[in-house]
Amino acid sequence: MAALEEKYEELKLRLAESDAAGGPDKIAKQHEAGKMTARERVLELLDEGSFEEIDKFVVHRCADFDMDRTKIPGEGVVSGFGRINGRGVYVFAQDFTVFGGSLSYTHAMKICKVMDLAYRNGCPLIGINDSGGARIQEGVESLGGYGEVFYRNVRASGVIPQISIIMGPCAGGAVYSPAVTDFIFMTEKTSYMFITGPQVIKQVTSEEIDPESLGGAKVHGKVSGVCHFHFKSEKETLERVRELLSLLPSSNREFPPVVPCDDPPDRVNPELDEVIPDNPRRPYDMKRIIVPVMDNGHFVEAHENYAKNLIVGFGRLNGKTVGVVANQPKWMAGCLDTEASVKCARFVRFCDAFNIPLWTLLDVPGYLPGTQQEHGGIIKHGAKILYAYAEATVPKVTLITRKAYGGAYVVMSSKHLRADINLAYPTAEIAVMGPEGAIQILFRKEIAQASDPEARRKELIDQYVEKFASPYRAAELGFVDRVILPRETRQVLIRAFAQLEKKQEEKPRRKHGNIPL
Repeated sequence: MAALEEKYEELKLRLAESDAAGGPDKIAKQHEAGKMTARERVLELLDEGSFEEIDKFVVHRCADFDMDRTKIPGEGVVSGFGRINGRGVYVFAQDFTVFGGSLSYTHAMKICKVMDLAYRNGCPLIGINDSGGARIQEGVESLGGYGEVFYRNVRASGVIPQISIIMGPCAGGAVYSPAVTDFIFMTEKTSYMFITGPQVIKQVTSEEIDPESLGGAKVHGKVSGVCHFHFKSEKETLERVRELLSLLPSSNREFPPVVPCDDPPDRVNPELDEVIPDNPRRPYDMKRIIVPVMDNGHFVEAHENYAKNLIVGFGRLNGKTVGVVANQPKWMAGCLDTEASVKCARFVRFCDAFNIPLWTLLDVPGYLPGTQQEHGGIIKHGAKILYAYAEATVPKVTLITRKAYGGAYVVMSSKHLRADINLAYPTAEIAVMGPEGAIQILFRKEIAQASDPEARRKELIDQYVEKFASPYRAAELGFVDRVILPRETRQVLIRAFAQLEKKQEEKPRRKHGNIPL
């Protein structure tokens, strides 16, 4: 019996050693920096009492540089499975208190094990990154570990939702795993991402810059677009991850969870009748249409501070998740540019991969003109939108609120790219281009020869608007299915998506298409 008790006691000691991670001094240092430990983050993220840890006793195999004298159980990463809102997830969290969270080959294999489990079991994968990068002492072995992680990220793409949470340094090759995942969360002032750090940049280009300015949360949330969500504290970040996952399916084999809805599906919004200005040149905030229509006014916007001329995000209609894509007239008149095009296409493809219906709102005068856009590849980037919408087989409902001009009208989920239901407000203007520009091209000579050129120009513009820039012309051709009052938006959308619930559409037989990257 004593021998048995010894074995039990040994297990308890080993578990405690693993839980101690880098020791009290390093844990205190982590807390002083305003950061949780890896284990604290996992427990904060998951439902209380649901975490089941695996590989607690794994250690590295490196004997060079006296590494064989320092082995800490767990190998700098906490991994396992648990639940979020009652649904299964797999998670790993790098531990900066152990070798700076650096990735060894066995560290990578721990991550790969939960990735494989998530893939096989159809559960979301959440990675919490806080690492100094590849463990230098292991050389190419640690690099091989990254390669194994990258391969699994790609294999799982479009199969299970993958979410990366950056809660410390993420540099060099380490950034490529989050870059492949579906959504990246960052915490302000304590996390950063970059390929080459400030010291290397200074050596190569003589440019001096600090980590926050180079790759902090706000930089990636606003300038590069690498980060989808960023928040002030780690606790808020983890809460928002839980919120996002509540809107997503566990895998591509499922549909998003349906929740009870106490918001009447036939609710009307009279205030929407006042959103669109009388003057077609005046901007307005498209969120004034999106938010009131959603269940209880709840809308989770992604990439909120990047490419603000386009809105993407998730909400629910009658308890069911929908993905929203909308031009934002409040910024750049809602024009499409290179950044908005990439933002739009990737979001549409995510929704299509995970069976999330798409609601698209149009108020777009066209693609942004200029040499900067042309030289920046607006042709190939703009084509990504049409590719994504044409490829998507989920239910697609489109609403034209005001302007829908030229190629931008076509690519933004038009009937011609197989949108299922196309709606328009009476204020919709659907044409090749704006009336002023069109008249100048069509009637230049006539206007110049008129006795009163300005009066004739205005007369021709009015005629053009009546004939071409009207939703009724498109409705006559069947390109718009219904013209509705703004106040009816919620009830019409809910009925449309309900009718499309069993939609089936076969894709052509092929390995994969070649999206214009």
